[in-house]
Amino acid sequence: MHDTILRVRYSETDQMGYCYHGNYAQYFEVGRVEALRELGVSYKKMEEQGVMLPVMNLAIHYKFPAKYDDALTISTKISELEGARLHFDYIVTNEQKQLIATATVTLVFVKKETMRPSSPPTSFIELLKPYEQH
Repeated sequence: MHDTILRVRYSETDQMGYCYHGNYAQYFEVGRVEALRELGVSYKKMEEQGVMLPVMNLAIHYKFPAKYDDALTISTKISELEGARLHFDYIVTNEQKQLIATATVTLVFVKKETMRPSSPPTSFIELLKPYEQH
């Protein structure tokens, strides 16, 4: 599990003063990129090697509103590597440890030149081996 802290900016709030629901997809992307970076994976390097990871599915469950200036902890976990699909789980909490949202995101490995699903790079699979659950 990797934690990333993001602060809700004023421009990210709606008329009710809550963090606009559409911002969460961006928060999850930041958490995902930083979690992968911690493992030694760079999106930029993968793209340079002809591998891309578009989002296939996103499901968010909102539990409590985040507000302007709240510091949110985005806890990101790779939950499964299933063929070409890479699954992430997220938990978002505020400074008071209130549960703000949970989410799951599925990405798919694709070859850049064809945009067709492909197996993950062997180097990526090797990086995940220490985290496999039995």
